[in-house]
Amino acid sequence: MRYELIVFDNDGVLVDSEPISNRLLAAYLTELGHPTSYDESLRDYMGAAMHRVHDLVLERSGRRLPEDFDDVFHGRVFAAFEQDLEPVPGVVGVLEKLAADEVPYCVASSGSHERIRVGHRKTGLHRWFDDARIFSSEDVGRGKPAPDLFLHAAERMGVAPERCLVIEDSALGVQAAVAAGMDVYGFTGMTPAAKLGGATRLFGDMGELADLLV
Repeated sequence: MRYELIVFDNDGVLVDSEPISNRLLAAYLTELGHPTSYDESLRDYMGAAMHRVHDLVLERSGRRLPEDFDDVFHGRVFAAFEQDLEPVPGVVGVLEKLAADEVPYCVASSGSHERIRVGHRKTGLHRWFDDARIFSSEDVGRGKPAPDLFLHAAERMGVAPERCLVIEDSALGVQAAVAAGMDVYGFTGMTPAAKLGGATRLFGDMGELADLLV
């Protein structure tokens, strides 16, 4: 099947941001009195929009996070991005092939528009993604595992959900793609294959993806 739209997750798929952001998230939650390890942050929040962090902390502790939590956290993350962020190895080759073959693609991320753009500027991926190709959970209100974001991206790109392929690396993202009625390839670069149940297929090296899309 030749897909009419390739929908990329951003964090962990296009940019290697998950280790950075989850290390900082775990440290900040712990600082605020909500002890969280790096592995727990990956387990609970990888692939999720920020509202999930607020919801789970409130559910577990009965306490709300500070009003400026998102601003402080993103300030720390963006500073770390400027210093350490890199594209996921192999993803530039995938984007070059899609562009050469004139296959439509976009990014649909749980992160904010600002987070996406900061990461893309630092890694040089901004040249592949103009504003018309960028979609955020900010656009729909409900993040993954709800299908809203992927459905919104498909509608804006003018492609039926069943003709879309999602590239995801988180359990929440795979759930969202399946709920949207889309095929999804699970990237196991950071996530064990067993946690990506429901994916149409799995792959462990981004360099493999270009061949899988033929």
